[in-house]
Amino acid sequence: MSVRQIRLFGDPVLRAVSAPITEIDDGVRALVRDLVDTVELPGRAGVAAPQIGVALRAFSYNIDGDIGYVLNPELTETSGEPEPVSEGCLSVPGLWHEVMRYPHATVTGIDVDGNEIVVSGDGLIAQALQHETDHLDGMLYIHRLDPAARRIAMREIRESSWF
Repeated sequence: MSVRQIRLFGDPVLRAVSAPITEIDDGVRALVRDLVDTVELPGRAGVAAPQIGVALRAFSYNIDGDIGYVLNPELTETSGEPEPVSEGCLSVPGLWHEVMRYPHATVTGIDVDGNEIVVSGDGLIAQALQHETDHLDGMLYIHRLDPAARRIAMREIRESSWF
């Protein structure tokens, strides 16, 4: 379909808990195409439906050229000791901060045919799975920062040209 504009910090859709997809219809199929088209751009590891203005539980990912999507994703497993990783977000452009993430994660959900999907991995895919499921719960990575780092991030947001 098309590459969709990314919603930025301050947009209420980014703080809302996304609704589960109860029926797979043409609208959901179009949403999946838009999510995949939008994540295919260089430098993008994942795009959650709220980031393109749709409050439904769906996201796409693009890790080392492996592009996919998950509907109604649930973070079903995390393992290892949480470790600090440098993280950014398309909805908070230009900012990078260290956030604690598990080194391994698994998400389960469905595809547009209702078949179960399991996406699992270490490193960047684990980080992306955690980051994107956070979006569906109305959480941005800056909300996971410790209070001092969050104050710095909020100042950077207020001083940014896009805010």
